[in-house]
Amino acid sequence: MPEKSWFEGNTYHHSTFKDVAELVKKKEDRGLRISLCFPTLNEESTIGKEIVIARSELQLRNHLVDEIVVIDSGSRDRTLEVARSFGATTYTAEELLPDLPPCKGKGENLWKALYVLTGDIIVYMDADIKNIHPRFIYGLIGPLLLREEVRYVKAFYQRPIALDPRNVLPAGGGRVTELVVRPLFSLFFPDLAQVMQPLSGEYAAYREILEVLPFPIGYGVETSMLIDIYKRFGMEAIAQVDLDKRIHRNQSTTALGRMSFGIVKTFFRKLSEYGISSIELDETRQMIQYVLEDGGYDRKSFPIEIFERPPIISIPAYRDRAGRREGIDA
Repeated sequence: MPEKSWFEGNTYHHSTFKDVAELVKKKEDRGLRISLCFPTLNEESTIGKEIVIARSELQLRNHLVDEIVVIDSGSRDRTLEVARSFGATTYTAEELLPDLPPCKGKGENLWKALYVLTGDIIVYMDADIKNIHPRFIYGLIGPLLLREEVRYVKAFYQRPIALDPRNVLPAGGGRVTELVVRPLFSLFFPDLAQVMQPLSGEYAAYREILEVLPFPIGYGVETSMLIDIYKRFGMEAIAQVDLDKRIHRNQSTTALGRMSFGIVKTFFRKLSEYGISSIELDETRQMIQYVLEDGGYDRKSFPIEIFERPPIISIPAYRDRAGRREGIDA
């Protein structure tokens, strides 16, 4: 029989891992700890339910998750208060590694989380999921515990899109993936075009993988992470899990345009790093958009920074805290 393709062999449905007791046994037999991390910014309406579900089902009833931590970008609402009230440990990104120049962005939260998380396996979960369910967590952990060669797991799902509160289509989310990222992957990294939703904010990995990767602070963090893992560890280190449906707030086309701009800048930087393309980007270039205001079109420019944090294993404070030595690949 012919060998299975990566897609056939490394794509799962969350129901494959619904026996949480089996996952707990695998975790305990291997002496592992698992950390669940939520990067947040103004998520008071959804973060509470996400923490309650995770804590009640996967920390108290089943001891799969050992800690739940929120890393916040400076919310102006009650995100941190709500998170603490339901049992999560909370930090602001700026209070972690304070000797480093501060940055703002989701990638910054993810990177700094490694400094305080204690798990051998790290699960990152966006904090705006309206239909949260334990499958979002155990589905990502399953392949890491049951297949030794798998080191990084991405989520994918159906993504309804709300045109307005009364008009919700069953599919249509993931516009940046289909219009920007998958075409770029198809051109330059066709193996990665098999990843259903490369920009999903739900993924899990072994710490030893994450700590040797650079983290762009902004929109390009997920794309950058996938490329680096693929180039350094190969496709067999990656798996993906179908979580059925994810309901969250949809962004405007103009907001997605700015996101796409940051992803493209990050993508071309990666091409240069790996010697695939010699295109030199002017880092001062800004995203230009025209917005209809007061009956006319107003030109607006948005600086989209793609500053990158180095592998955290290269930071002495991290190595001291984690009791680690910098690896030759860092």
